[in-house]
Amino acid sequence: MAQTFDLPELKRRMQGALATLKHELGGLRTGRASASLLEPIHVEAYGQATPLNQVATISVPESRMLAVQVWDKGLVGAVDKAIRDSNLGLSPTVEGQVLRIRTPELNEQRRKELVKVAHKYAEDARVSVRHVRRDGIDILKKLLKDHALPEDDSKRHEAEVQKATDESVREIDAMLAQKEKEIMQV
Repeated sequence: MAQTFDLPELKRRMQGALATLKHELGGLRTGRASASLLEPIHVEAYGQATPLNQVATISVPESRMLAVQVWDKGLVGAVDKAIRDSNLGLSPTVEGQVLRIRTPELNEQRRKELVKVAHKYAEDARVSVRHVRRDGIDILKKLLKDHALPEDDSKRHEAEVQKATDESVREIDAMLAQKEKEIMQV
């Protein structure tokens, strides 16, 4: 199978990284409890990491509380552990197959912790974008080596890939700055 250079496909993959970041940042709460807060959490279930929302129902019975109804009684401990290990600073209370999670008030220290989590999400997104850039440049180098693409075109396409990468990283930084401002606002 001959490889071809497809800039729109690379841009689509970079947009995917941005969409993932937007989704993860949406899960970082700034005030009220939200079911999306638990979406990034994966539970060790049935021998693999499974998204929490595929093993339990997440609801918001009160403005500062989440309830997680685990479907399989055997997974309650795994869900509890996954939530505690999630770096979100949550401590569930287990009541049978239901885990109740009180969301703490956001004090200064907690806000700083959430900003650190946001920075980690943003860095993961930047790494994803750089992987897409590397893939695109590798394809260009292979096409150049196989004499399937003139050197001038290769250089031009490489510059286009770099430009798309820079735009994506700028968008990531803007999203992070917005979320950081939102979290630190008292």
